[in-house]
Amino acid sequence: MTPRFAVIGVVTSDMAATLAFYRRLGLVFPEGAEEQPHVEAELPGGLVFALDTEETIRSFHSGWQPPEGGGRVGLALRCDSPAEVDALYEDLVNAGYHGELKPWDAFWGQRYATVHDPDGNGVDLFAPLAAE
Repeated sequence: MTPRFAVIGVVTSDMAATLAFYRRLGLVFPEGAEEQPHVEAELPGGLVFALDTEETIRSFHSGWQPPEGGGRVGLALRCDSPAEVDALYEDLVNAGYHGELKPWDAFWGQRYATVHDPDGNGVDLFAPLAAE
């Protein structure tokens, strides 16, 4: 039972401008990604770089507001099972860390939860709901 980094996520207010920047750095996104609310680029080693619009985040976290200054980067750790998401979330909250979103079955097919690290950065925990 070892969570592992799987996704680096960035919330953007302007998908087209953000895609142009990261494409300039060599990341490859699908054609037409400018019109999508969520896009991904695979990084070396299988890590995924994901971009989400602010509207996408608000679709499942209605109270979310963009931070002032920086803070638009999200970290996500893939767990081995939905039960591990629940257990790890509970362990972190019981240890005094802030639980931002309790574990839930996301509409995109994952068990999902969010906790904050000591600096207030969101760290998502997820696992596929069904076998891959």
